[in-house]
Amino acid sequence: MGIVLKQSVQNVVYTYVGFFIAAINTLFLYTKILPDAYYGLVTFILASGAILMPLMAFGVHNTMVKFYSRCPEEEKDGFLTLMILVPLLGVVPVALLILLGYNPLGDLISKVNPIVKDYLWYIFFVGLSMAYFEVFNAWCRVHMKSVFGNFMKEVFIRVGVSILLALFYFEMISLDMFLKLLVGLHLLRTVIIKIYAFTLRYPKLDFHFPAHTKEILYYSLLIILGGSAALILLEIDKVMLNQFVSIENVAYYSVAVYIATVIIVPSRAMHQITYPLTAELLNLGDMVGLKKLYQRSSLTLFIASGFLFVLIMLNLNDLYLLIPENYRSGFVIVFLIGLAKVLDSLLGNNNSILFNSQYYKTVLVFGVGLAILTIVLNYLLIPKLGLEGAALASFVSIFIFNLVKLVFVKMKFGILPFTQKTLKVLATLVVLSALFYLLQFPFHPILNIMLKSGLIVGMYVVILYRFGISEDVSSLLNKWLKKMPRSG
Repeated sequence: MGIVLKQSVQNVVYTYVGFFIAAINTLFLYTKILPDAYYGLVTFILASGAILMPLMAFGVHNTMVKFYSRCPEEEKDGFLTLMILVPLLGVVPVALLILLGYNPLGDLISKVNPIVKDYLWYIFFVGLSMAYFEVFNAWCRVHMKSVFGNFMKEVFIRVGVSILLALFYFEMISLDMFLKLLVGLHLLRTVIIKIYAFTLRYPKLDFHFPAHTKEILYYSLLIILGGSAALILLEIDKVMLNQFVSIENVAYYSVAVYIATVIIVPSRAMHQITYPLTAELLNLGDMVGLKKLYQRSSLTLFIASGFLFVLIMLNLNDLYLLIPENYRSGFVIVFLIGLAKVLDSLLGNNNSILFNSQYYKTVLVFGVGLAILTIVLNYLLIPKLGLEGAALASFVSIFIFNLVKLVFVKMKFGILPFTQKTLKVLATLVVLSALFYLLQFPFHPILNIMLKSGLIVGMYVVILYRFGISEDVSSLLNKWLKKMPRSG
């Protein structure tokens, strides 16, 4: 097995394991152990730190991957030195802003929830740790070592959170100490990935920067815009809710969003494989192969994400019975965010096509425009509709962004991700939804979920296989059937 394929498989495994642990933390440990207001505070701190991350990383995590291989050996120490120093262009101004403007900035974000004013520095250190984690993770990736960084990102941090919640539950630490240790956990993760990165190539300080430093810095500035826009689309709703509703509502919203976010697990896993394939096809100018990959990735991800969406919505009532009552009012939120994630998946490797092409600058401009639209929509809809307003703002923004990207790829490359099989999958999902919508079992919620899910899975797989809707699904099932022992 090649090194890229082997690491891709390991990364997929860690991605799934990480989501499973996160589900335990989000749905059961946080909701039952941490007071609602403090869960909302944690969500606000982490979301705010995530939004600061692209600015404080200064685009270096993407710049390193793009330019490292282009540097001759004698320039690589200078390049890596530059990559360590450049994030300070974002870190120092943010630190000075908080240091000099703590009170007015704190007053601005704490009008509705005074509790958040005391945690501005927590946001800074979470953002700082996230930023340098991505820098050193990129350091590992350019040396063809991606697995450890993915483990630290997907598994380590979530296991650490589980341990901290357990310590608080058994009264071994206080709430204040829990929050301090949560920030410390993010910093520890960054220190560990730094040590690992330096074992791959220890940096020698060299202030003779590469000849194309101006181009490197220009690219970093563009990536700041793109990264900030992407994270605003993902996280700004949780941050802006703090300005309009009590902090515990941020926790309720976060749980509903996480339930819907499970839908993108197959997409995250597949993109680790399709991204390099897309880049190779574009470099070769193979438009036939690109179209086939575009349509195949779209169909496969739609089959997976659409199925997860239907499964979640049909089991949501039983799932809500397993968590505290305060968290059970997110049906509309799960539906809107879940539908947005399905639309994301339906575009297949669209992002890979755009960001590996010469049009990536245009896409960054689109992203910034949509980020501004997201902020405006949240500002208009949250006061009127509350948590559902935030979800609607996210759905509308993501829908428009995806539509823009879909049309742009069609205009520039002449290809669409949809085929007749896309309609067949859609029809199958609609039929399954209609058949199982009213089916309710009178047992324990966990047993109900297992029974209904088993029936849906069985019928879905039979339909996909019987009508040969997906080559990937049929191939996988044929291999599985061949391995089954035959009677007689």
